[in-house]
Amino acid sequence: MDNVAGEQVRLVPWAEGDLWLLRRVNSAGMTEHLGGPESEERLVARHRRYVELAAGGMYRVVLADGGETVGSIGFWEREWRGGPVWETGWGVLPEFQGRGLAVQAARAVVTAARAEGAHRYLHAFPRVDHPASNAVCRRAGFTLIGTEDFEYPKGHWKPSNDWRYDLGVGLRAARPITSAT
Repeated sequence: MDNVAGEQVRLVPWAEGDLWLLRRVNSAGMTEHLGGPESEERLVARHRRYVELAAGGMYRVVLADGGETVGSIGFWEREWRGGPVWETGWGVLPEFQGRGLAVQAARAVVTAARAEGAHRYLHAFPRVDHPASNAVCRRAGFTLIGTEDFEYPKGHWKPSNDWRYDLGVGLRAARPITSAT
């Protein structure tokens, strides 16, 4: 159920002090569909990438009332089917799951990706055996494109659903061809 008890979320840009959240979501239960927990070294490297993300955005998801952190979400560039797209991914802390907060965060990240204006599509690639993340995609307005073998983490291929959100970013019109006379 979305928006239980009127709860709302907001996105707070990822900052230096947010490594604690990566450590918190690095449990076996939270990473079951992502290849399992990462080493501390890999978490620190991931944190560095989030802080220094050149294109897109990474965020802490916080309750609008009170500011309590409930998870993370972001979007970043990737090549997909021969062209650049945005990809998104999220995690909600166990004590906040089942309250529709991930759906709200996904809708907010759609708005952020649209505002960035660089790509027409935002994709999410949850594993086919991850019903909660697939439900988030559906409820947030993504369209299921199909099932693909998707590599994550590197070297590990698993069947995943390709969910796509059309951001409505028009392609740039081609320049008219002019000739010198």
